[in-house]
Amino acid sequence: MPSALWWLRRDLRLHDNPALHAALLHGSVIPVFILDPAALGSRYHAHAENRRAFLFGGLRALDAELQARGSRLIVREGRPIDVLRELLAETGATAIFAEEDFSPYARRRDLAVQRTLPLTLTGGVTVHHPQSVQKQGGGPYTVFTPFSKAWKARPLPTARDILPAPAALPNVPISLQSSVIPLLPTPTHFPPTEAEAQRRLADFVSKRIFNYSDDRNRLDLEGTSALSPYFRFGLLSARTAVVAALEAGRNAKDQTARKGAETWLNELIWREFYLNILYHFPDVLTQAFNPSLRNIPWREAPDELAAWQQGLTGYPVVDACMRQLNTLGWMHNRGRMIVASFLVKDLLIDWRLGEHYFMEKLVDGDPAANNGGWQWTAGVGTDAAPYFRIFNPVLQSQKFDPYGAFLRRWLPELANVPDKFLHAPWEMTPLEQRACGVVLGEHYPRPIVDRSAVKARTLAAYKQSQLK
Repeated sequence: MPSALWWLRRDLRLHDNPALHAALLHGSVIPVFILDPAALGSRYHAHAENRRAFLFGGLRALDAELQARGSRLIVREGRPIDVLRELLAETGATAIFAEEDFSPYARRRDLAVQRTLPLTLTGGVTVHHPQSVQKQGGGPYTVFTPFSKAWKARPLPTARDILPAPAALPNVPISLQSSVIPLLPTPTHFPPTEAEAQRRLADFVSKRIFNYSDDRNRLDLEGTSALSPYFRFGLLSARTAVVAALEAGRNAKDQTARKGAETWLNELIWREFYLNILYHFPDVLTQAFNPSLRNIPWREAPDELAAWQQGLTGYPVVDACMRQLNTLGWMHNRGRMIVASFLVKDLLIDWRLGEHYFMEKLVDGDPAANNGGWQWTAGVGTDAAPYFRIFNPVLQSQKFDPYGAFLRRWLPELANVPDKFLHAPWEMTPLEQRACGVVLGEHYPRPIVDRSAVKARTLAAYKQSQLK
């Protein structure tokens, strides 16, 4: 029987895995993961301990699932083209199957492999390939709404399209050696298993999805799916999620519930939109999508950047969100917009420094989504928020954490601040500060910037870039 290498990259799952399915149709399957120094040592991943821990935990969980089915995972370290060539020679495999990825590095890597080795790429990272969602006259969409309409107009997956996980898999020769999967502490907030991804999806679409439109922006509620790390490493397929969203919409009992399902579906489409942008415009990883905003005179302010990173800006909602990030390796999406706006629009610090810090900390850090989100908030990207839109952190906090539960969870030093001052503690008089035991500058920082004085500075900097 012919055999094939199933080369895993960011598809650590058995359910609905087109690459695995294609390899099984070819013959006997040998699952392979390559610890690629060029990828793991890149500027996006070199210091990303949370993401590495999730990846390695996911690999161990997948290996256990494979062994339960009679197979096992072969892990090797080195340049993919060299490792794959060696494995083809060792096993006699005649084909390699892998799920296509869309980052610039992944595309270069796969093209190099395809030049000399029998690599077949399948779908899986997205529902629709970036090349398949094009304008009628050709060319990629750069605005979300028409992209979304074109995306929805294409055939959408149904439950019948979801590929089941195989009950059994061919044995892998015992003589085939495998490296040890690196051991890092497993993220407790995001157990890296396919079973956990399926559990979270089922829980979300049976309950919270129906209030998602209203609750998704609330910092103090568990109103989101919290599935982003599982999408990042493919413990859950895009098709499975879309099928679940569509089914929830059909089962919705009223317009509010239907709107919740539709809103979550749109968030899944935003993910594909940013992958589409990265595929067609890979330079967004190093520069603003909008050419007129590539020369903003950013401030060099390392102390302010450090205060932002550590959650010590003196603005409670910014600090609470950053401490959530530093503790969990994850941040609520509303929080991501708030802290990004503060760094870029209030401190006038280059959005790329924030983007890089997020990629260091986020367990779900994805180059396409992270870059798209930062460029959107900074006002320099495709279909971005207007550059003159500057989030007011106090109003954002009052609106999306109205009872202060989120702030009190992540800023215990503010626990005794009266509700009316919690979102803006600098409004307390010195006497009021002493009364509640929170003296600014001693127990909690004074605001590092006067927001009333910086808007003109920011607008002038953006306009200066437009004039160049």
